[in-house]
Amino acid sequence: MELLSIDIFSGCGGLTEGMHQADFKTKVAFEIDEIASKAYRLNHPDTTVITKDIRKVSIAEIKRKLNGKTIHLLAGCPPCQGFSSIRRLNRTTPVADDRNNLIMEYVRLVKALKPYTIMMENVPALVEYDLFKKAIEILRDELNYKVDFKVVNVKDYGVPQSRRRLVLVGSRLGIIKVAESLNEKKTVRQTIEHLPLPENSTDPIHKIFPVHIPSVQRRIELTPKNGGSRKDLPKEYLLKCHEGENIGFNDVYGRLRWDDYSSTITGGCLNPSKGRFLHPEQNRCISAREAALLQSFPPDYKFPFKIPRMNLALMIGNALPPCFSYIQSENIKNHLIAHLG
Repeated sequence: MELLSIDIFSGCGGLTEGMHQADFKTKVAFEIDEIASKAYRLNHPDTTVITKDIRKVSIAEIKRKLNGKTIHLLAGCPPCQGFSSIRRLNRTTPVADDRNNLIMEYVRLVKALKPYTIMMENVPALVEYDLFKKAIEILRDELNYKVDFKVVNVKDYGVPQSRRRLVLVGSRLGIIKVAESLNEKKTVRQTIEHLPLPENSTDPIHKIFPVHIPSVQRRIELTPKNGGSRKDLPKEYLLKCHEGENIGFNDVYGRLRWDDYSSTITGGCLNPSKGRFLHPEQNRCISAREAALLQSFPPDYKFPFKIPRMNLALMIGNALPPCFSYIQSENIKNHLIAHLG
């Protein structure tokens, strides 16, 4: 049985990569960002990528691409930046952001295309959002999908990174549940220790990491190996903004630990001032390839490299870890086979 999928808000293709590893064939992907679309096409040349605001895509346009075929899995990660933990710091309500409403675009496509199954991933805080609750109501009561959702951590699914996400799955064929965790720990050491020094690498993505002014570089050199943080620095090397109790994020300018999970790989992963992104041993920030591996991308996954480093970091940090996507997609595949034969 040929399993067909659609990826909405596809980014550079992390979700699609996992679906493809689970034997789905992605017919169409939608991504508004030109650079992310380029990365997607480099890795998934057989998928039609529509680089367009999903709010401006007509159902007729999508149906033409599908050529009358029913989709087995409609998957996507609607951007809901107003609910991210960073943007909601010290707030009890989401930050106003028109992207918060994109979840209803996802529902619009489900309603029109009637896929056999659906999958959606997002930030945990979305679970309390009125539009999320409305979406669940529509999916269950109007569209007759059996729906399950829960907040999980991708580190429990073989991803070498701690990253809490909300996952929703649904089916109009019968009851379906979010895939259970594997309880298999994968560490930073297992993931990146084997890589050569960036200067000895032939991989242009591994050569991309920030170079710092001497004072910052000296702080990095003084940060203890294998998990040290800015709090371990001699007092004279503390930044003014970090002096005092409970000032700033403790993880900034911190080193990863070899035998533990990585901290969450975010869009700031190539900037050690944004989190615990220093190499466990070498006196530098992790490289773009190391960040991608910690996101569980395959070692040969392609990224445009003649672009601003910030854009590359955002692409990698915003992606759904392919290993996690694979486990959820494999679970959905088994459900489809059980019901469709």
